[in-house]
Amino acid sequence: MNSRRSFIQKAGLFTGVTLLGAMNAPAWSRNLDKALHRTAGMSPDHLASDEDFWYYIQQSFTVSPSLINLNNGGVSPAPKTVQDAMKRYYDYSNEAPSYYMWRELDKGREPLRRNLARLAGCLPEEIAINRNASEGMETVIFGLQLKAGDEVVLSKQDYPNVINAYKQREKRDGIKLVWVNLELPSEDETYLVQQYVKAFTSRTRVVNITHIINWNGQILPVRSIADEARQKGIAVVVDGAHSFLQTTFTIPSLNCDYFATSLHKWMYAPIGSGMLYVRKEKIKDIYPLFATADDPLREDIRKFESLGTRPYFIEQAIGKAIEFHEMIGSERKEKRLHYLKNYWMEKVKDLPGVQLHTSLHPQWGCAIGNLEVTGKKPADLDSFLLERYRIHVVGIEWENIHGIRVTPNVYTTTKNLDLLVEGIKAYLKQ
Repeated sequence: MNSRRSFIQKAGLFTGVTLLGAMNAPAWSRNLDKALHRTAGMSPDHLASDEDFWYYIQQSFTVSPSLINLNNGGVSPAPKTVQDAMKRYYDYSNEAPSYYMWRELDKGREPLRRNLARLAGCLPEEIAINRNASEGMETVIFGLQLKAGDEVVLSKQDYPNVINAYKQREKRDGIKLVWVNLELPSEDETYLVQQYVKAFTSRTRVVNITHIINWNGQILPVRSIADEARQKGIAVVVDGAHSFLQTTFTIPSLNCDYFATSLHKWMYAPIGSGMLYVRKEKIKDIYPLFATADDPLREDIRKFESLGTRPYFIEQAIGKAIEFHEMIGSERKEKRLHYLKNYWMEKVKDLPGVQLHTSLHPQWGCAIGNLEVTGKKPADLDSFLLERYRIHVVGIEWENIHGIRVTPNVYTTTKNLDLLVEGIKAYLKQ
């Protein structure tokens, strides 16, 4: 009993204290609590442009006042509550790692699995907790039972780690990669679906679909492609690194077999946390990426969590990220992110020499935007914005997509984006 009482006091698990409910909550927390109550009846569309509300969301983060971070597409910072939880669990673990990690903190994984499954709209027995989307995708790619001559359809606009994993299987196992080259941005669902369908043959075993393409924020019609594939008995692998909790959907609604995401992007979980979904009846067919002591083809999602010693303090802090996400709400977050992307893009889209490579329509784009200046290297504009305005974006040169990628987040203000627009205009004048 003493051990359990000490555990609860030190780690903060299973207490009645909510995200904002502590009597000694800091000023930013109390102010956010008031803002939440004030806006309770507002529609997500209306709230998207309420700068007062989102100012209090910004105060939940420890963002640098000397740098405007518009590269949240790489990795997002976590809010204070998540940071504090991770530090608390880390200190707790170090009091006696083998005991407090393996016998105490590890007890929190099943409740965490249930909460992630609730957000994903699937069964807990279909969710594995890992470190990032790349690990989840490579678990599936290397675990699929493919043989020489089997075909995999994928896009040249997919993520490099994913592409290289398939290329490794091509080299090792003799599978055949069939490439789709997408002209983007596109708001033509028929065009996007048909690029994949035309690549299907009788030897196609797998189709790989990136839900939101990281280079420019293009949302692909995953469900429509998946429906076509599954009618032909083709397994559907979805890279959801950027889509999970940036946009509103459930994983089963995509009709896919496998889905991987990073939780340190749009759920604001600690850096180095991710999630893998495997359709329940498919679990038995996939080899785990890391060897397990039991049958590698058993029907247990936990076989994909055999990672050796792992950072339990990171894993358990995911719970606070779930609380923070649910405090804002999925639809509120999606509407705000789309509003911010359109806010700056609408102000620059008609400037001479500017090309936008991202749709302004919510069906085809959300937070991520890509802008190219004709005749200029993306790296030049990237450097100009950083050196002159302390704005951090990223230059993209990948296949047929070129430009700077701009990715605001819920803590980004319109004043930040006004400065971005000023910087782009200054660059065009020089």
